Amino acid sequence: MKHLSYILASGALSGLVMTAGSAFAQDATSNGWYKACNDQGETKICNVQYQAVASTGQVITSINLAEITGGVNRRVFQVTVPTDRLIPPGIAMKVDDKKPTPVPFSFCTPRICAAEVDLDDKLVEVLRSGTSMEVTSTNFQGKANPIKISLEGFGAAYDGAPITQEDLAKRQKALEEQLKQKAEAAQTELQKALDAAKEQGEAQ
Repeated sequence: MKHLSYILASGALSGLVMTAGSAFAQDATSNGWYKACNDQGETKICNVQYQAVASTGQVITSINLAEITGGVNRRVFQVTVPTDRLIPPGIAMKVDDKKPTPVPFSFCTPRICAAEVDLDDKLVEVLRSGTSMEVTSTNFQGKANPIKISLEGFGAAYDGAPITQEDLAKRQKALEEQLKQKAEAAQTELQKALDAAKEQGEAQ
């Protein structure tokens, strides 16, 4: 069963090719909740997913609710974060003002660490009725890295039909455009700061 966890963590169902590093950026962008389905031989995986992406294109948090049927039958809730995490704390998942729920790490690769538990109807209903979810991991320096995720659109994605490849491509293009605009805005602000520093230096 472990290989299916790696399939989820690798983003095989997302259609997004991003890089994951060790640093978190709080200014994240996402293309929202959506469901993607894929056949892996005799096994079918339908995955309701959300990715928080930094302006650099780095996936800083990925949420997966996967239902696996066919050769294997299992429901999995998985959170992936960049590597260099402290393993014992795992992930703390908090929906709205509810008590945080621990989600233990299952494995790490050179790129990501994945935490997962079995998915049940109770967890689905908690997410469906919530407004936001915060997932917190701890980096190797002992610093908590909370990421807040909107639950708007979760219920529609979970109950609805899988997204088509065409719609997925449109979502990816829109996300890439948002990231491009953020990168250009950041570059503009940096240039302004450099120009201001230069003018101040010349004035002195």
